[in-house]
Amino acid sequence: MITSRFQIIVPPAALAVTLSGELITGIDLQARARKSLPGPGSQLEKQVAAELRAYFEDAAAPLGWPLAFDGSDFQRRVWRALRAIPPGKVKTYGQLAAEIGGCAQAVGNACRQNPIPIYIPCHRVVARGGIGGFAGQTAGQPIRLKRWLLQHEGAALSA
Repeated sequence: MITSRFQIIVPPAALAVTLSGELITGIDLQARARKSLPGPGSQLEKQVAAELRAYFEDAAAPLGWPLAFDGSDFQRRVWRALRAIPPGKVKTYGQLAAEIGGCAQAVGNACRQNPIPIYIPCHRVVARGGIGGFAGQTAGQPIRLKRWLLQHEGAALSA
């Protein structure tokens, strides 16, 4: 199967997208563009880029491209549950843990290991008392990006 990697620049970040055949297998949310990665070249890459750009212009745009990812059974349960959270809505780590069985910390760890953010919207999971973490970080660019994504989707944030 042919694997390709390309980047697209969207407000507020550069995204490095990895495809295996026609499936998205990874999205890396980068703070800065990587000069070494090309933009979308093939027709398939351009279609994926167009779907992502549409979402970043309008959070109601559907993200339906097929995905392929590996993970433990628990991670896959978390990732499926994340995909069921609609844009503009949030759940806490504890709420998600109660729904699928597990603990809030394990849900957070599965979110941190999420290989395809945006399509698997781990940004929609927040801490009970605030925004929580994102991409393994609790401050800096990742949290600014999480806050941007939630605001873009119209989620009400208290912290």
